[in-house]
Amino acid sequence: MKLLISSKLHKKILILLLGLLIWTGSSHADSTFTNLTDQEQIRTFHNVTERIRCICIPSIAIKSCSFNNCTVSAKLKLFIENRIRAGESADVIVDKMIHGFGQDVVSDPIIAKFIETGNQGMAQGVIMGFGPDILAKPDSSWIDFSIAAAAAFGILLIYLYLKRRTAPKAAIATESENHSSFDKYISEIEEKQK
Repeated sequence: MKLLISSKLHKKILILLLGLLIWTGSSHADSTFTNLTDQEQIRTFHNVTERIRCICIPSIAIKSCSFNNCTVSAKLKLFIENRIRAGESADVIVDKMIHGFGQDVVSDPIIAKFIETGNQGMAQGVIMGFGPDILAKPDSSWIDFSIAAAAAFGILLIYLYLKRRTAPKAAIATESENHSSFDKYISEIEEKQK
């Protein structure tokens, strides 16, 4: 059994599927990887990483910060995992990120690596506290605008491609109709001249 679909319906289905694909991709975009295995610890990790901002891109939470583009935030996530393994709650970790973990945290391998590699600013931020600026206050206006603009541009390109693909057929049909009416007009003139 062959199913016939009009080209307009075909275009609408393609656009709907594209929109669905974009929506499902964006709904899973803020998940982050953790080495923790206990479900309660994983919940705590997600709670903390939703409340702390990314070091490289302050407009997003560290939970959404990419490991590939921001190694400092990736190391900070590992430090948060270490604090969770040590038994600290989400509220305690967030509070200590603001006010400082103290000198005891220097023995943590992540902070020791910060000090060893010369990243004193990060080490001092963890030891003394980052202040309230470390809290995630995502302003996703520009991100939302750029995603919407990219989606609109993509839809426009698809529309122009489909229009261009069907345009030659319509032009040929119109041209042949115009040509036949022109021939008719010429033949009428020739008849009148006889």
